Amino acid sequence: MTAWTRWCYRHRLVVLLLWVGALVGLGFSASAAGKDYANVFTLPDTDSNRAFELMQKAFPGSAGDTDTVVWKTDSGSVRDASVKARIQPALDEIAKFEGVGGVAGPYTGAQGAAQISRDGRIAYAQVTFDKQAESLPKDLIQKVVDTAQDARRDGLEVELGGQAITRVQEPPQGLSEMVGILAAAVVLFLAFGSFLAMLLPIGIAIFGVGTGMFSVQLLSHTTDIPDLAPLLSSLIGLGVGIDYALFIVTRHRRGIQRGMDPEESAVVALNTSGRAVLFAGGTVCIALAGMLVTNLRFLDGVVIGTALTVVLSVFAATTLLPALLGFLGPRVLSRRQRRRLAEQGPETAQASGPAARWSERVQKRPRTVAAVALVVMAVLALPVLSLRLGAADQGNDDESLTTRKAYDMLADGFGQGFNGPLQVVVSGGDTTALVKDIQSTEGVAQAGALPTRQGVTVVQVIPKTSPQSKETDDLIDTLRDQVIPEAKVQAHVGGATAIYKDFASVTGHRLPYFIATIIGLGFLLLMIAFRSLVVPLTAAVMNLVAAAASFGVLVAVFQWGWGLDLLGLGREGPINAFLPVIMLSLLFGLSMDYQVFLVSRMHEEWVHSKDNARAVRVGLAETSRVINSAALIMVCVFMAFVLSGDPGGAMAGVGLAAAVALDAFILRTALVPAAMHLLGNSNWWLPKGLEKRLPHLAVEPKEEEAGAVPAGTPASVVHGYVRTADGEPVEEAAVILLSKGGRQLDSVTSLADGSYIVSVPGPGSYLLAVTAGTHGLRAQHVIVGEGPLVYDVELTEGEMDAVN
Repeated sequence: MTAWTRWCYRHRLVVLLLWVGALVGLGFSASAAGKDYANVFTLPDTDSNRAFELMQKAFPGSAGDTDTVVWKTDSGSVRDASVKARIQPALDEIAKFEGVGGVAGPYTGAQGAAQISRDGRIAYAQVTFDKQAESLPKDLIQKVVDTAQDARRDGLEVELGGQAITRVQEPPQGLSEMVGILAAAVVLFLAFGSFLAMLLPIGIAIFGVGTGMFSVQLLSHTTDIPDLAPLLSSLIGLGVGIDYALFIVTRHRRGIQRGMDPEESAVVALNTSGRAVLFAGGTVCIALAGMLVTNLRFLDGVVIGTALTVVLSVFAATTLLPALLGFLGPRVLSRRQRRRLAEQGPETAQASGPAARWSERVQKRPRTVAAVALVVMAVLALPVLSLRLGAADQGNDDESLTTRKAYDMLADGFGQGFNGPLQVVVSGGDTTALVKDIQSTEGVAQAGALPTRQGVTVVQVIPKTSPQSKETDDLIDTLRDQVIPEAKVQAHVGGATAIYKDFASVTGHRLPYFIATIIGLGFLLLMIAFRSLVVPLTAAVMNLVAAAASFGVLVAVFQWGWGLDLLGLGREGPINAFLPVIMLSLLFGLSMDYQVFLVSRMHEEWVHSKDNARAVRVGLAETSRVINSAALIMVCVFMAFVLSGDPGGAMAGVGLAAAVALDAFILRTALVPAAMHLLGNSNWWLPKGLEKRLPHLAVEPKEEEAGAVPAGTPASVVHGYVRTADGEPVEEAAVILLSKGGRQLDSVTSLADGSYIVSVPGPGSYLLAVTAGTHGLRAQHVIVGEGPLVYDVELTEGEMDAVN
């Protein structure tokens, strides 16, 4: 990546203009083309899918979205003239709107009486649009809502429900993304202490997510992409875009603080952390592609949209970021850091502070740390034993929303099951006998057959229980396994509730294959990268532990209702059936990111020292701070999606925030290093036969590539004098020898006569940084041959010299 990074750094204006042109061009094209998202729930070889196919054959024209206007009187009846005089004109006005196909109310037609509750206090009308909800203009939906609610008066409540109505009560588009970016900016500013450095990861995320979102919108015209895909794409894109840039910028700033020239530091940062970013981005895409194993067509669009956004975020981090680093130069450091570098010279490579102290504590008490971490994760994972998959509906909305109020009013007036009717689609046999059998089935409130069309009869079944309840699931099983076979008819149970149940069942059956696929691919990648069997095995176990604990949190919050009121997320219910596959893909990918950044540093130290305890201690000390900062940013971004207005997005946001927090703060900074201390040198064991057969995939370049020398080369020294421009010796000057990759090899202070001597592992190219208070900093490349190298350094008052 060296040549590529230098080109981007030196041609920074060209790179920036190309990215700005791509963002603006894609944005203009996407705005002109519009959106064409489609939620395609095709479940081959399921009973609900067979029912859907029969319905399409018999009723091919029922394509428009149908929403509901519900009203309730505190006293009297909805049949009263005073109520009718307010409601009917509103319904007539709605029917005249362009885009509304028709309005079926309780005051007209033969079916009207069935739309009034038995006690006469609740009624509803069905508004049928000429398009699906996603294709309807928001101003039309808002006019329908305003017109209906204008009929309200004291004692008369009017609410609306349906998919179209949901669109106008969503928060402004981009609100969750904006809140996530602002929260990430605060964390970055605290981590960097520099406003300009803080802007770098934010900018990379904006370019990556922006181009990704516009591309996904354009792709929606060529393939089926669900409306959940752009939400998840932006959620993941923001997280990985900011995190990947954070890792690279942190490495770059460290290089400058250790005396490197900004361009050389950028090259080294991209050649080390940049490689890890490419590897990490690849693992995220592989994990996402694992969803294709489930053969659920609904998820194909999610894979395409999210993977494309991740790829563009990685591309932005490895092309646009070095260009932006070129614009900033040393200003990527804060003023205080630049002043300290000029006055005190390069920093040492030795980690210090809380991270180093925690790393030493883990090394001293690995059994205690591992035991405590395991207990915490086990307790959090316990709720997963009661996990129930299903689908969130408007009954889970916040109580203040009109959709939730309409849902509750219909449930009060017509029964809990009215909001999720079942459709028994009959293609042959005695329908009359079947209807009687269904009506006598336990759990059925009412059932009735609609007129037969093209040999197909639809029996509408209203359960006594809500669509999300376990009793409704049991009723579907009873109809399929007992009632329909005993009636000797050819029939299938369909409807939204049955589709969601089948979706959950299919997901549950295919989940083990999916988990095996992503764990197996991850194991193989880590084994090739780190030349070890134990490291990938540890990572696989940790990923499963993290998944169990995060789903435990998800069950406690959304299924048991703990903290839902605090988060403003409505009522408890089952976990969305699509969420396990999506969450496991993303959790696996993000966990691999942290594992790669943590273990790559450990592996680098292990290659040099062959001391496992030192490798784990140094790796944890030097990476835990940046991993925790990255995780905190991810948590902020994911939690911001609670504001998205989408129940599925909010559930995914909370689940992923919990998963990332547990993975970074407990697993990667406690359990993984503790386990690696306990395992000792066996962490790096790989059978010799396998070692020869595996291809080589370096996450970070070997130290030889960064300027050091092969092991076993005879040691040498660099020595000389540190003097001023006038020839005066400089006492106590800090002299630091670094590898070309920025790794500190030796450090000394000059004697009274200005002399110094530093040890060199052997022939090669090195970086010699010298500083002494107000005399400034001088950093020079030195090339050492077979013998000692004499190298005198001249310091000038107040000078900060760039690397030659």
